[in-house]
Amino acid sequence: MRTSERGRGRASRRFLLGCLGVAVTALAAPALADQALQPRSGEALAPARPEEVGLSSERLGRIKRVLEEEVAAGRLPGAVVMIARRGRLAYAESVGFGDKGAGAPLAKDAIFRIYSMTKPLTSVAAMALMEDGRLQLTDPVSKYLPEFKDLKVAASRPNALGEAAPDLVAPERAPTVQDLLRHTAGLAYGEITTNPAVKAAYAKAGLYKPDFDYNTTDLTPAEFTSRIAGAPLAYQPGTVWQYSLAVDVLGRVIEKASGQRLGDYLAERVLRPLKMNETGFSVPADKAGRIAQALPTDPATGAPNRLIDGAVPKNDSGGAGAYGTAADYLRFAQALLDGGSLDGARVLSRTSVELMTADHLGDRIKPVVGPGELLMGVPGYTFGLGFMVRKEAGIAGVPGSKGEFLWAGYAGTFFWVDPKEDLAVVMMTQAPGPSRASYRRAIKQLVYGAIAD
Repeated sequence: MRTSERGRGRASRRFLLGCLGVAVTALAAPALADQALQPRSGEALAPARPEEVGLSSERLGRIKRVLEEEVAAGRLPGAVVMIARRGRLAYAESVGFGDKGAGAPLAKDAIFRIYSMTKPLTSVAAMALMEDGRLQLTDPVSKYLPEFKDLKVAASRPNALGEAAPDLVAPERAPTVQDLLRHTAGLAYGEITTNPAVKAAYAKAGLYKPDFDYNTTDLTPAEFTSRIAGAPLAYQPGTVWQYSLAVDVLGRVIEKASGQRLGDYLAERVLRPLKMNETGFSVPADKAGRIAQALPTDPATGAPNRLIDGAVPKNDSGGAGAYGTAADYLRFAQALLDGGSLDGARVLSRTSVELMTADHLGDRIKPVVGPGELLMGVPGYTFGLGFMVRKEAGIAGVPGSKGEFLWAGYAGTFFWVDPKEDLAVVMMTQAPGPSRASYRRAIKQLVYGAIAD
């Protein structure tokens, strides 16, 4: 989607807080799901009564009640929730406001800033390039972006007094495409890195500012990759999971490997085949009125909510720049649940989806903050290639199945796929802030509580 004017809005701390891959042998790791991902016959997401697909209408009604209470309390502007089970659309509801200041109700077809839920889209696009033979997961990033050849790692060594002193050392190996997909390249987000040298370098390069996390769409693609490659890595590649700007870099790799702008390649290879016709990196002027708005200030902190505005960006942020509807994203989630195809259109092979949803961290790669703790404040999850993946049925303290995979976005958007339960769920809202983790846990509890078979 494109528009003719560039807006001035910036993303405020737009990466996901609250919103993940070791050795090459991990590429062959088995998927964690107990049920194989398989295509199905018939029209995808045809409406069904909840009881037809093993859900309780009465219990699903609790979702709307809980969200309406949050809207009435002034903690949430509004939300759209869509649930598919056994390939059928069993629930689609909107509550609250699309623009509370204007008193406009939230429509089911509202357009949302999905922020980090862009990452799974970009990750699937990268896997499509792999299937086309145009990149390999083991390729060094520098094969496509030469500025990544001479990287340094910000380390610390004892000085003459025995105190830790900053030092720059050579990486023990080059970061790979797989590292970008699983956030093990040594990159970071300026706001959440605990490495002071990296934080300072990102700030100096304009990749991080104390009052908001840098919106990479303000730079040209070449400017972005030059600046981030010029900053030191926070960790040796392949040793630590650190949520980061890696998928923005992956977007540039896709552009180099495909010869197309990221948005164009994504539309050609993923969005159009899946009929995700209202998803893209900007919003046309005639649809701008459908963009859902956040509350003016965060109800928990009082800080102003600043969100991107739908304008055409200088570059397509593979990590956080897309917009879309709940219905579009549910089609994406259902395609993953069905092994990479939907309504006869195949965007990935089943084996590629299984590879993406395998454990790519294992026991050797340690997270600075665990994927589950980052997203929902709970343990029990690992990371694959673009998704957080549940590795234990218990531990997390929220319902779900081993092998479910999920991700979320800065402004409160959230989705998950549970192959064992044949379930796909999307929640869209524009509620950045510390309450996001609580909403994600609540929606999971309410949905699993409605399973009646």
